[in-house]
Amino acid sequence: MSTNFLIKPPLSLYIHIPWCVEKCPYCDFNSHALRADIPEENYVQALIADLDADISRFNLQHSPLHSIFIGGGTPSLFSPETIKSLLTQVRARFAQKPSQQSDIEITLEANPGTIEADKFIGFAQAGITRLSIGVQSFESEKLIKLGRIHTVEQAQQAANLATKAKSAGLKSFNLDLMHGLPSQNIDNALDDLKTAITLKPDHLSWYQLTIEPNTIFYSKPPKLPADDTLWDIQQQGFKLLADAGYQQYEVSAYSQFGKQCQHNLNYWQFGDYLGIGCGAHGKITDVATGIIHRTVKVKHPKGYLDSNRAPLDHLTTVTREELPFEYMMNQLRLFSHFSLTDFQQRTGLEGNTILAILTQAQHKGLMASTKNNWQVTPLGHRYLNDLLELFL
Repeated sequence: MSTNFLIKPPLSLYIHIPWCVEKCPYCDFNSHALRADIPEENYVQALIADLDADISRFNLQHSPLHSIFIGGGTPSLFSPETIKSLLTQVRARFAQKPSQQSDIEITLEANPGTIEADKFIGFAQAGITRLSIGVQSFESEKLIKLGRIHTVEQAQQAANLATKAKSAGLKSFNLDLMHGLPSQNIDNALDDLKTAITLKPDHLSWYQLTIEPNTIFYSKPPKLPADDTLWDIQQQGFKLLADAGYQQYEVSAYSQFGKQCQHNLNYWQFGDYLGIGCGAHGKITDVATGIIHRTVKVKHPKGYLDSNRAPLDHLTTVTREELPFEYMMNQLRLFSHFSLTDFQQRTGLEGNTILAILTQAQHKGLMASTKNNWQVTPLGHRYLNDLLELFL
């Protein structure tokens, strides 16, 4: 692979905490329903050992961190004290200047149940700067069908508590909201969105429910709205969000000005990220060799917590042939433009590698070009899978 163009991208850290109170029927993430007390201290020790191994493996001892995202599972099941200990140990391992420490976006995923929500101020004091709250719906019937264990009132309370936590250092919060739910009509979906907007989150992740393999919904599919209804929900929802000041910057991400999720932006722009924790994935660029590595960690908590077993499950290399699709699979989710220089710097490949395909997509009305920049058209976003297939 040519390395004439490669520039070291920003480095993020993803930390996976796999436990949930219950497994939701639509969830295909690596999560495990609680069967006993969470071994918080032992798991943090395993996470740090995992991190140390990755830092050594990829020679990242002097790298600054761009962002941290603690996902799951339900990370808010951990205590604020444990989260503080984890973040303290993480920070000590990276070359972050003291002046930059408070500037790093550190996100924690949380569920709206009262037990977790009451800890929001503690999480902010522990160093969390951004909460992502998994609401999914503000209708009781829909929450039950989705297997969610919180109530509508708890979801609203969680958003209010997140607002209060800003006094303790929290900088923003996100609400996760689904549409296209079982038996949902346009009015139901828009009412959910209106309720979310009234709670004034800085960021909204508004996305359509999809049925994924290896889920309960896959084996017992619910009846979902027709495609025409889904399209109407999206179009009317887009207008509601825009009128409320939310800018769509990614397929399912909307934010108030300056409140985009910096961690996810790094993913979508084909940045680097370490992934530690059960089943976590990572991507690291070695500029010197021109190799882009992908890591996957041991999936099950029992194996991951076994000190006699290495946390790395397997390490692979992204081949030259795979790179155009890998880059585009992320970049094309964004509503911002990119250039062939961006492609060169993140993949090490000549821009001409994808120019013919981009031109073909432009002729189909899926991409638009201005000067040296390329951007997905509204038609391209509607038929994003068809657009991506051109790069295979």
